[in-house]
Amino acid sequence: MASPESKVGKLPIKMLSDRVLVSAEVDGERQSTGGILIPATAQMGKRLTWAEVVALGPNVRSMQLADRVLFNPEDRHEVEVGGHDYIMLRERDVHAVASERLDDSPTGLYL
Repeated sequence: MASPESKVGKLPIKMLSDRVLVSAEVDGERQSTGGILIPATAQMGKRLTWAEVVALGPNVRSMQLADRVLFNPEDRHEVEVGGHDYIMLRERDVHAVASERLDDSPTGLYL
């Protein structure tokens, strides 16, 4: 999709093939559910990261703009567009999609 709308406005970029452009959350201090402050310098091992989709290539079928996606931060390529840092992924590098629209699925989740 050319020039998608996002939190930062229109992006002057057209994604190709199965590429996904995401805006990742800033890696900084985090707080655990128990209230413990985890500094940004803490070693976390292999941990997946959440990001918001801001642009999609024409062949991406499993996500939409503004979806939150889960990916491995080691499988990324960083790019700067319009003064903002983004991460470019392939659709196959995304492990999960968290979206309200998934609740409308007729098949549901079987756990």
